[in-house]
Amino acid sequence: MKDRHVQNRQRITRRSVLAGVGGAAGAAMISPAMGASTPSQPWDHETDILCIGAGATGCAAAVVAADGGAKVMLIERAPILGGTSRKSGGVAWVPNHSLLRAQGIEDKKEDCLRYMARFAYPHRYTAAGPTLGLDPLSYKLLEAFYDNGSKVIDHLSKVGAVDFGVFTIGDKPPPDYADHLPENKVPAGRALAPKDANGATLAGLVGHGGRIIDACEAWLSKRKVPILTEHRATKIVMEGGRCVGVEASTGDKTVRIRARKGVIFSTGGFAHNTDLIQMHQKFLYGSCAVAQSQGDFVQMAGSVGARMGQMDMAWRTQIVLEDALQNRFMAVGVFFVPSDSMVIVNKYGRRAVDEKRDYNDRTRVHFNYDPVGEDFPNQILFMIIDERARDAFGGAYPIPVDLKTPYLIPGGTLEELSANVKTRLRGIAEKIGGVDLAPNFSATLAETVKRFNEYARSGRDLEFNRGAQSYDRVWQGYFSKMREGSKQQPNNMPNATMYPIADHGPYYAIILGPGALDTSSGPMTNEKAQILDSSNRPIPGLYGAGNCICAPTRDAYMGAGGTIGPNMTFAYIAATHALVEGPA
Repeated sequence: MKDRHVQNRQRITRRSVLAGVGGAAGAAMISPAMGASTPSQPWDHETDILCIGAGATGCAAAVVAADGGAKVMLIERAPILGGTSRKSGGVAWVPNHSLLRAQGIEDKKEDCLRYMARFAYPHRYTAAGPTLGLDPLSYKLLEAFYDNGSKVIDHLSKVGAVDFGVFTIGDKPPPDYADHLPENKVPAGRALAPKDANGATLAGLVGHGGRIIDACEAWLSKRKVPILTEHRATKIVMEGGRCVGVEASTGDKTVRIRARKGVIFSTGGFAHNTDLIQMHQKFLYGSCAVAQSQGDFVQMAGSVGARMGQMDMAWRTQIVLEDALQNRFMAVGVFFVPSDSMVIVNKYGRRAVDEKRDYNDRTRVHFNYDPVGEDFPNQILFMIIDERARDAFGGAYPIPVDLKTPYLIPGGTLEELSANVKTRLRGIAEKIGGVDLAPNFSATLAETVKRFNEYARSGRDLEFNRGAQSYDRVWQGYFSKMREGSKQQPNNMPNATMYPIADHGPYYAIILGPGALDTSSGPMTNEKAQILDSSNRPIPGLYGAGNCICAPTRDAYMGAGGTIGPNMTFAYIAATHALVEGPA
């Protein structure tokens, strides 16, 4: 098995796969050959539980299933394991985990469910009623997350696969992404990060997610669990209304794999399938997901009658638009907007959002619709900084150190900057629907900067309340540290997230667009992680977890690790139910 991995890495390097420039077998469009099949041909492999997709979700499912005594096989489309999880910080947001309880912190079920329901379903939430205003299935999914989140973390630790510790920033757990909601009674401490081989909790930096993958792979390999890379699932095999296996392509061959107890899909979203993006997403210009995020499971599940959930969801982040238009495979997104002397404005020159909010919620402002202008005024946004910001925070993405960075638009005055932005937009108009600046953009921008400077001096943002929430302040301190060697004046204003923008240039602009870590849409599951059919009945033997299904937490990114936590939890649920509910 190790020899096979070495050969794979010689063909396509780890760096090329993670950067999204290699390993995407086939075009963006899902192959017409994908779908359902019948078991009329012999099997190439047989197992009890087949796990498809080897990110943190699939690896966790494989470990739980193998520890439960099942014969397990794990297949992965890419040459290496990990998917987008390997690029991530590896942080997992888990309610009521055992490390919280060990500290004497009580994360009560009724309180936590109120927080999750309020965040995930603000349009439905009510504190009254047995399901908090949610339909029964939506409530059961959140309840299953609460009931099983700690179990998967404890299980992975107990069996010796991977240990987690409390995720900290500056020796303290950072606040949740909606720490300010009154329903959130435990606003910090739910986020966990993997420990390294020496038992030290990692810092949640880009790439630390690889620790989860490598630790699980080592555990599985030690127990001789077959791991097949460069195997792309293409068809679900059904027999008597039950999923009994899959067909997968590898090279120029098709292999058939039988699964006696169940098939668990965790194959990622469709962030790089431009056909599905155009069909289901208004704007998604680029993604940090690996190239294999093509939405394979959407067509396969649909072919066996699966019910699709809300298909316009994604784990969102802003991206540098001009980079994304060159290559939609993004190494990173604009997760946190650095600097204090900075605003983000729309095509009218007006601020559009609290610039310090978390990436998922901040990016959603791009989709606001103007019923009078009949357009999306925030479709494209513009990050405006002064020379102090560029010098003090250069190197904190996306602010560059090098003035020659192509996406950095300079201007000696705000008027000149506006003209240069307009020229730049003209050059990419065909790719962004002809978005242009309003005629009075320059004058309005000057008013916006003047008003922002008043807020910075007073410490109160009267428009978007920037810096009022602890989230804004804590993450600002971590991601907006002044560059070593900078001679700029430190922030001495009453609100550390704001500093007056200079009265004189030079100024700079960076064009931001809506992107994603990955999509979070696909087939619906129940609280047992079973894929549901069009009549809301479970499809026997077919399970889903991760970004390939309709997210149980919907659009809500609860806190740091808001994807990996729920994804691994439902992987645990899928594996435990397949162990006991699948046929012998």
